[in-house]
Amino acid sequence: MGRIKPGKWQMDSHYNVRMSLHTIYLALGTNLGERLANLRAALDALPPSIIIRHLSPVYETPPWGVTDQPAFLNMAVQAGTDLEPLPLLAYLKQIEVELGRTPSVRWGPRLIDIDILFYDDIILNLPEVTIPHPRLHERAFVLVPLADIASDLCHPLLGKTVNALRELIREEGIVRYGTPFD
Repeated sequence: MGRIKPGKWQMDSHYNVRMSLHTIYLALGTNLGERLANLRAALDALPPSIIIRHLSPVYETPPWGVTDQPAFLNMAVQAGTDLEPLPLLAYLKQIEVELGRTPSVRWGPRLIDIDILFYDDIILNLPEVTIPHPRLHERAFVLVPLADIASDLCHPLLGKTVNALRELIREEGIVRYGTPFD
């Protein structure tokens, strides 16, 4: 089946009408408390309007930005959703708060962080959110797990695949940790 524009109706294999879903990619990270449990809790807290399709392995990664803090666990998620970008962002930020995230230093320690990396192939620059994520191409802790589930995904602004972007960064200190359900 060809690409269906957002908002169009499509038929599934059983001829049931359903709304087409937007494809989104999320980054999850944590470096406080029971890190693996934090990732599981974030995945479990996703609303029914976000349907997980693929999970990357979990990687332990050195801190980025503020380096005097514990190592992170990071992973990427591909999902489908009928939510538009701003309501999606609101749900994700609500999940962070419900799981115990509190305001902190930028790039500092956090119980959970959930970022929108890509939303279909849109380019969006609003005060609340920028899509694609504006620094994902600089961050090994995002690109390494993302490459596990979307290596050929093309960045709509940079015109390079996730794999090509990954080749341009340094990956020192990144170690495969397992899965969120180990």
